[in-house]
Order: sequence, then structure tokens, then C-alpha cells
Amino acid sequence: MQIDAHQHFWNPARGDYFWMPKDDPVLARPYAPADLAPILAADGIDGTVLVQAAATVDETEYMLGLADATAFVKGVVGWVDFERPTDRESLRRLSKHPKFKGIRPMIQDIPDDDWMLREEVQWGFRAVADLGLTFDALGFPRHLANFLIILKRHPDMRVVVDHCMKPQIRTHSAASFAHWADGLARIAGETGAYCKFSALITEAEPGWTVEDLKPYVDHVIAVFGAERVMWGSDWPVCRLRAEYEGWRQAAQELTAHLPEAARARIFGGTAVEFYGL
Repeated sequence: MQIDAHQHFWNPARGDYFWMPKDDPVLARPYAPADLAPILAADGIDGTVLVQAAATVDETEYMLGLADATAFVKGVVGWVDFERPTDRESLRRLSKHPKFKGIRPMIQDIPDDDWMLREEVQWGFRAVADLGLTFDALGFPRHLANFLIILKRHPDMRVVVDHCMKPQIRTHSAASFAHWADGLARIAGETGAYCKFSALITEAEPGWTVEDLKPYVDHVIAVFGAERVMWGSDWPVCRLRAEYEGWRQAAQELTAHLPEAARARIFGGTAVEFYGL
């Protein structure tokens, strides 16, 4: 089964996509299942994981409604407010939906890099583990050390690192690569976390090449192994650098040297296992 492990739908008129530039010609428009369906069909992709893009429970409900009406959406990763312990009940309620798989706090947008270490938000991590849900870790290389702490503090929580933790490809340097590579290797080696092979092109320059991405992809696969890596389009955000097919072709080229069984894991099997699709 071919799976896109990370994509979005949104309608800016809903009013809770606070990160979105209102005049962006690519992002600031509605994206719905009908927009993605022909692209998936052309690429032979059987299903997707729909991931939150707004820090509201209302958007999670909106996504679940889309998932109910869309056969190719196999799972939904939503959001609850870790700063509101009463949202434990929201999480419990959402967990009863057959397509609700887990949550993703928008940690990359939180000003305090140590937010995830606060005692008052630990209930959220515990609840994710207790309910058998998944946790998408969204951040930047500067968050790697704290994510390692959290993952080791909550070893029963099933975690996937989003977007390879967004390495600084456009401003690549030996020092920045080493910091990212070492931090990611520790997460891979010291925890059971998985990793999403996604969004690398949006961390690169507009004129990116496969060679620009190669050292990052090679490192991710080397430290996690194909059995813990899953490909995601990050559509429509990927359109800032390439259309869906352009990014998928690049991903396939970057993994062409791997055995067929490894590619089958990266482009489907890992996501099916991790999210229980």
C-alpha cells in the first residue's frame, strides 16, 4: 500500500490558521480533498494521513468531518491544548473516532523552547500514551535536546519526528549539519521514535537539487532504518518549492539505491504500521 504520511487540507476563511500569510498566493487559499484526489490517483497512492494546521480543537473536528467523507484519508492527526488539562476529555472523546490517530502540538511556533518540559503540560504526553495515540514531534534542530528528554521521560508514547526536524538546508554549514545529525541520531538510537521523510524541500533554497537533499536523507535512513522512516508530501506546503509530483520524484530518486523492501516501508509500510492504518 502506498501512503502519503503527511498532508493538509484547510480553508483560510475558517479563521484559525494564524501562521498563514494572508497574501501568500500559494498557501492562502482553500485546499480540499477534490484538489488532491487526482494527484494521488496519478501517483498510485492509496491513502494519506491528514495532519493539523491550526492550533484549535475545532480544526480537528473539521478534519475528522473531511475524513468521514473521504475514503483516501486513512488517519487524522489533530490538536488539543496541553495548557488546558480539561482538554484531556476532548482527547478522550476524539480518540473514539476510528480515523483519529494522534496529536501534534505546534511546538515550532511556541516562543519558549523549554515549553515541552513544563510540569503543567506533562499530562498531555501521558494522556497520549495512556490512550494509545501517536505524537507528531514538530520542531527545529534547536528543539532536539528537549525532545530527547521528553521521549525518554515518556517511553511508552509512540512518536514520529516531523519533517526530519527541519534541518537548515538553505543555510547549510558543517556546524549546523553536525548539530542536527548528532541530535537526530541520539533520538533514533536512544528512543523508539520514527521519522517523517517530508518537507525537506521547503527547508532548501527555491533552486534546490536532489544533491542538496542527499546528505540529509542518507543520514535519516542510516540512523532510523527504513523500517522507522515514512515519506510524506507536506502538500500543499510543498508547493512553495515544487508540485507534489516533483517532490515525490525527488524522494524516489533519493531512495532508488535501497532494496525494494526498504522502499516499500518508506513509501507505505512504515506509516501503515505506525498509525495503524
